[in-house]
Amino acid sequence: MLVGRRSWKIEWGDCDPAGIVHFPRYLFFFDSCTVSLFEQAGLPKRQMLRDYNMAGCPVVDLRVRFLIPSQYGDEVVIESAIREWRRSSFEVQHRLLRGEALAVEGVETRVWTVRDPVDTERLKGAPIPEDVRARFV
Repeated sequence: MLVGRRSWKIEWGDCDPAGIVHFPRYLFFFDSCTVSLFEQAGLPKRQMLRDYNMAGCPVVDLRVRFLIPSQYGDEVVIESAIREWRRSSFEVQHRLLRGEALAVEGVETRVWTVRDPVDTERLKGAPIPEDVRARFV
């Protein structure tokens, strides 16, 4: 299973006035790490949009557990992996580590989408191509 690892330094702009990470920033970190995971699998976003005629992979469900706060100046590592593939959706698990300690854990459910051919303003789920799945094994 492909596990993406990304180092991240907590900047002042990530924090609230108390100097701890403001919780919505973790969602930004996780989204960025999902894009990075696909890039590590050889699937840059522009290429996926073009080659698979897709519209994107929006988040439709999100669960986050906050265990240890992160603060300005902390160096953290975020590990990301596809936890489960379904027909047109998949789960990405993110683990934010401070040293060896698990600080934050998040799971995103995303849907592989294409433009609806009848109404191109609408998105609809589509089967995830097998060659995409195979890159994460």
